[in-house]
Amino acid sequence: MSDLTCGFIGLGLIGGSIARALKEHDHHIKIVAYDINPDTLRLAKQDAVADVVTDSIDESFTSCDYLFLCAPVQKNDRNLDAVKKVMGTGCLLTDVGSVKTTIHEAIREAGLEHCFIGGHPMAGSERTGFLNSKAALLENAYYILTPTPSVPRNRLEEFRELVARLGAIPLILDYRKHDYITAAISHLPHVIAASLVNLVRDSDSEDGIMKMVAAGGFKDITRIASSSPGMWQQICLTNTENISGLLQNYIESLNSIKAELDRENEAALYELFDSARVYRDSFIDASSGPIKRSYSFNVDIADRTGALAHIATLLANHNISIKNIGITHNRESEDGVLRIELYDESAMNTAVAILQTVGYTVHLRS
Repeated sequence: MSDLTCGFIGLGLIGGSIARALKEHDHHIKIVAYDINPDTLRLAKQDAVADVVTDSIDESFTSCDYLFLCAPVQKNDRNLDAVKKVMGTGCLLTDVGSVKTTIHEAIREAGLEHCFIGGHPMAGSERTGFLNSKAALLENAYYILTPTPSVPRNRLEEFRELVARLGAIPLILDYRKHDYITAAISHLPHVIAASLVNLVRDSDSEDGIMKMVAAGGFKDITRIASSSPGMWQQICLTNTENISGLLQNYIESLNSIKAELDRENEAALYELFDSARVYRDSFIDASSGPIKRSYSFNVDIADRTGALAHIATLLANHNISIKNIGITHNRESEDGVLRIELYDESAMNTAVAILQTVGYTVHLRS
């Protein structure tokens, strides 16, 4: 891996995180980067992420073994003409877009199917840009690969191994299947979150009471509404058919729920929530599921100086390492105000016993 040269056309959140992960795993890897924002390139050099920066798609990329297209989806398509002129014969071309059909079509038109593997790291944040990139963003995240039929099997295996070494979980799919799946589990939820936020905005009173008390569950399911509007506009315009079809199914589902609600159908309403609970809980598998089990609990603490530090010190004195700790600012959906996450079940059980022994009220999270 040390002798690799990797190029990045665009160095935002995802491109920057991949570049950082490459450097973190092997600092001898050479990174060549282009971005329309000169401040991004300056920061990439300053952080020792990029070895070579350029203000255009030029011969700097000719020596690349891998070339990552990390600009917005439509710009990636337009950049192909320039990329084709400078990429070397042995270079593998890939992208990081969350919609794959348009780039595969553009690759086919450009005659680059023999060297293209579509990529989609299923990781991200509501924060955007290189400034918010981090190598850990890829860890334990699915990284979907959508190879063309023309890519040699050994090149696909080499790239799959590279992705795995970065801590991500490679998954190979047909690009059409990818777009339908992501429309359901990523794109449609963003549409729903944005529309729900706007519904509350439009339904709120002049004194903004809804906004003031919105917390807990509302914040959890609408967090993604803070994502880049430009990016999600482009996703909707490039995966339109899949999103629209699933949105229609969702509208019909909501109409059915409304009908049962209007009928005050107790059995149907219970089944709605129970079936969703059962299926959602089936996602949680500590070894392979998409939602990893969290070994965490909540603790009631007094609102006084040093309360948090006392708990942290108490656990540290018993050699218990805390993975994450945070304050819950409301009690709408959870008891307790301090959330503690440990690394495994044994540590969690020991920590709970210690805290209960000295008088703390602990609430296990189901």
